[in-house]
Amino acid sequence: MGLGGCIILIAVGAILTFATDWDMQGVNLDLVGVILMIVGLIGVTTFSSIARRRRVVVPPTTSVVDDGRRPTRDGYSDGYGV
Repeated sequence: MGLGGCIILIAVGAILTFATDWDMQGVNLDLVGVILMIVGLIGVTTFSSIARRRRVVVPPTTSVVDDGRRPTRDGYSDGYGV
């Protein structure tokens, strides 16, 4: 479940808890809303902790130092013997 799904759970839970006054026999919609909000908050914290661990660390680039020397070609160092 992504971050959007967690936010939707929190929103639906808040709507069930605070914005409705429906009465259903055998189901406490206020409790269902609170449970949905808690599950959504757990999902947001889990998602954010996983996202924090997935940061891409770019290794530092090594600089090339030119010391002025040029490679010499003696005819045999490249393996062809020319």
